[in-house]
Amino acid sequence: MENHETPVTVIGLGLMGQALAGAFLKAGHPTTVWNRTTSKAEKLVAEGAQLAPTVADALAASSLTIICLTDYQAVRDLLGTSDIELNSTTLINLTSGDSAQAREAAQWAEQRGAHYLDGAIMAIPSAIGTAEAVILHSGPQSDFEAHSSTLEALGTITYLGADHGLASLYDMAGLAMMWSILNAWLQGTAMLRTAGVDATTFAPFAQQIATGVAEWLPGYAEQIDSGSFPAEVSALETDARAMAHLIEQSEALGVNAELPKLIKAMADRSIAAGHGAEQYPVLIQEFSKSSSN
Repeated sequence: MENHETPVTVIGLGLMGQALAGAFLKAGHPTTVWNRTTSKAEKLVAEGAQLAPTVADALAASSLTIICLTDYQAVRDLLGTSDIELNSTTLINLTSGDSAQAREAAQWAEQRGAHYLDGAIMAIPSAIGTAEAVILHSGPQSDFEAHSSTLEALGTITYLGADHGLASLYDMAGLAMMWSILNAWLQGTAMLRTAGVDATTFAPFAQQIATGVAEWLPGYAEQIDSGSFPAEVSALETDARAMAHLIEQSEALGVNAELPKLIKAMADRSIAAGHGAEQYPVLIQEFSKSSSN
C-alpha cells in the first residue's frame, strides 16, 4: 500500500488539472506537474509542486502519473513521441472521451509497457479533494488497488471493473441523467413563467419531484433486468395520454414542445408494438435501439 509520501505527477493544468495537483499537495504527496503553458503551474509551484521541464522528466519523477488533457488524441500526441518512456509507469487518464477511445488508449499505453487505468471525474474543480468529488476508475483491479490510498486524496474513488471503457460509459450515462433532469426542469419553468411564477419559486417543488422519481429507480431497474414490466403504478398508455396533455398545454402557452413530443413518439412506438399495458420502464426497448432504425 502507498502512503502519503508517494510521489505523483499531474500532466495537464487546466482548471481541473490544477485542482487535482492541489489536492495531492494538500494531502502531502510530493507532486510534479507539467503543462504546455508553464504559467499555469505558478500557483502550484508556490505551494510546493515541482515543475518538470519536459513531459519525459514529469513521467520519470513518479511511478504514478495523472493525465487530464482536452481529449484522447491530445494524450496520444503528447505521449507518443520517441523520447517518452512509459515502461512500468502507471497512467491514470482522467481526460474526457467515449468508451471506445478509452479502450483504444488502454491498448496503446499497454503496448508501450505502461499500466493503465481510465477514469472520469464526476465533480467540478472546487469539489476536488472533498467527499463530494466522485472519481470513477476502470481497468485492472490490481493497478487500482496499488494506488487507491494515493487516489483517495482526490475525493470518493470508485472502481467499476476491468473493462477500461466503463468509466467513460458511466460518465456519459451520468451526463444523460444530468441533462435530462435539467431539461425537464427548464420545460416546467418555461410553462410556469407564463403564469408569473419565477424559477426560484418553482425550484423547490421541482427538486421534490426529482427526488421522488429517483426513489423509483431501484424497483424500475429490477423490471428492466428481469425483462418484465407489470403496471404496478400506471400503464404506458396512461402515461402517453398525460404526455399528450403536456404537449397541448405547452403549445397553448407558446412554450417549446419538442422535448415532450420526442418522448411521446417513443411511447407511441412502444404502444404500437403491444406494450401499452406495461409500466414505463418498458421504454428501455426503445432507448436500446439505434436512432437510425
